[in-house]
Amino acid sequence: MSALQQPAYVYRPMTAADLPSAHALSVQLKWPHRQDDWAMLQRVSDGFVVLDGERLIGTAFACPQGGFTTIGLVIVSDDYQGKGIGRKLMELALGACQSRTPMLNATLAGVPLYASQGFVEFGRIQQHQGNANAPTPAALADGEHCRVLNAADQARVLALANAGSGLDRKAVLADLFEVVEHSVGIERDGQLCAFALLRPFGRGRCIGPVVAENLEQAKHLIAVLLAQVPDAFVRIDIPADSGLGEWLASAGLKQVDTVAQMAKGTPPQTANGVQQFAVVTQAIG
Repeated sequence: MSALQQPAYVYRPMTAADLPSAHALSVQLKWPHRQDDWAMLQRVSDGFVVLDGERLIGTAFACPQGGFTTIGLVIVSDDYQGKGIGRKLMELALGACQSRTPMLNATLAGVPLYASQGFVEFGRIQQHQGNANAPTPAALADGEHCRVLNAADQARVLALANAGSGLDRKAVLADLFEVVEHSVGIERDGQLCAFALLRPFGRGRCIGPVVAENLEQAKHLIAVLLAQVPDAFVRIDIPADSGLGEWLASAGLKQVDTVAQMAKGTPPQTANGVQQFAVVTQAIG
């Protein structure tokens, strides 16, 4: 091959058969994702890979959620950096957005790059994790009580998740309902008004999404879930302005990272008096 010739990298949609090699990329980066976590994203997203011969060297996902698409796990193998591969993967992910507004969570170092592509920061997400000491659940308002969720609650949970995130969570929640270990909600006057889910993820468990009307409800739900897994390593990703940060840290879930929420257009808006206190994952929002 001439020194002036470029390698013939192959870009194509991701399939389930690519998951072991894709997972190996995140292991190289010391990311905690299990292969099952990759599989979940592959099921609900448009995934893309790039190969050098038989070797998978890069990935990207675009997860459609109503009028928005969240882009995540844009990875290029360390020894292929600086060759324009990441930019090409982003082009494929943006193309998959079609008319939907693209969103992503960027490392703080990556913010200038995405800003140059038209993304604007609209918030930040804090990653908290550790072996928590389950705090005493915060008191609920008169007339409110916490209970375990069941299959009959799924339609209401979806409505709350959509309102709290501003996204269409139908496909994402349908997948989560299959793997959730513990799910709790707060009911008032016979109507579910807040909920939280706990499932396996990464090095242990993940809490998210958490959707509630106020901080006290969110704290109560998280404390109830933490009490279910007293010896587990737990991760939760929260909006920086949620008010949960210091409380989580005092419970043993220390802040270990911060990423920037960015959108190429108007970001999603909450509705119906609820908000999202914890995201599903950074890749999904």
